[in-house]
Amino acid sequence: MHHGRGSGIYAGVKINGVKGMNDVLPADVARWHEMESVAREVFALYGYREVRTPAVEHAALFARGVGEATDIVNKEMYVFEDKGEELLALRPEGTAGTVRAFIEHGAFVEGPQKWFYMGPMFRRERPQKGRYRQFHQIGCEAFGVAEPYLDAEQIALLADYFARLGVTAELKLNSVGDAQCRPAYLADLKAYLVANQGALCADCKDRIERNPLRVLDCKVESCQPVLEKAPRLLERLCEPCRTHFDQVKAGLDALGVAYRIEPRLVRGLDYYVRTAYEFTSDALGSQSAVAGGGRYDRLVETLGGPPTPGIGFALGEERLSMILEKVGRAAPERRPAVFFVSADATGALEGLRLAAALRRAGIACELDPRGGKMKAQFKQAERVGARWAVVLGGNEVATGQAKLKDLQTREETPVALSELAARVAG
Repeated sequence: MHHGRGSGIYAGVKINGVKGMNDVLPADVARWHEMESVAREVFALYGYREVRTPAVEHAALFARGVGEATDIVNKEMYVFEDKGEELLALRPEGTAGTVRAFIEHGAFVEGPQKWFYMGPMFRRERPQKGRYRQFHQIGCEAFGVAEPYLDAEQIALLADYFARLGVTAELKLNSVGDAQCRPAYLADLKAYLVANQGALCADCKDRIERNPLRVLDCKVESCQPVLEKAPRLLERLCEPCRTHFDQVKAGLDALGVAYRIEPRLVRGLDYYVRTAYEFTSDALGSQSAVAGGGRYDRLVETLGGPPTPGIGFALGEERLSMILEKVGRAAPERRPAVFFVSADATGALEGLRLAAALRRAGIACELDPRGGKMKAQFKQAERVGARWAVVLGGNEVATGQAKLKDLQTREETPVALSELAARVAG
């Protein structure tokens, strides 16, 4: 590939990236750094510690942990046979792998654990704006505490995180009951949906048998009148679930976190119980979820661990990045403080030496190893956003004196090269 200035002939065959797997270019990465560093700061305040699990797991983990009846496992998962003929999968979400690590390493013997993760997930779904085949999630999982105030605390953590980033998001809250009260409700819901299936879309009809709760999640306009009148689980909660939900609300009230009860907010998987929540934003036009979470008191057991309550959430970094861009939140890229412009070979070598000394002192600086005309070097200094420029030639090297040019005001002031670091620091 041609790297120099000017035009060139390209001899290689161009290969584009895979559809739905996107590059995050340096201009955008600063925003990603901010999302991730703020997450690390806020999560640490709440006692969450980072775990890093592999992108590849046994496919069976997701069949059991996410559910064989889900679109994620049925249609969207990247599954492949490795050389040992094991069926492996690229992780479509982060919770199952985190729970697997929690069980495999016996972390449950150490009492309650709060873990978080961030990284790429993979789903072969139809690429669309804000939804990609490789996408990135930040998520938290808390294990070993069944009490409702943990739910409230985790939701408050997410509210704090969005507030720190300057994102306005609405919290929607619901309870999906448990093994005591959900089965009778599901029987009623199924009977209602069967009686009204003529007015439902094809996807909803397909889900009535497999996963009736997910029907409530349907966004198709024509299904809404039927779903509006569907029986509500919130009105059928057993006493322990009702008490738990009331205490979650009391905890959120005490923490000053506003919420809206959304009776149709569901989590379609069997292991989800009680608290379900979602943060939505209309910054991108339509109401869209930026984070979703819920309590999963049976998941650790389902994946072969001891009975262990848990609650967690995940948020999508691509969508959050788009929201931050939309609301005008610009994360500043680190720009070089000084750009060394060389007037001759002696100056070029001194620039190299001085740049190294400044970098050791924690000061970002740049130079153009191509040398060339000083006008082109100054242009490069502006392109990289340097604050000051220092011209170096044989004369400056011999006297130890140079001019420090402020690239914003165009003012020049004399500077001793030995004092340069002190002058530009901060």
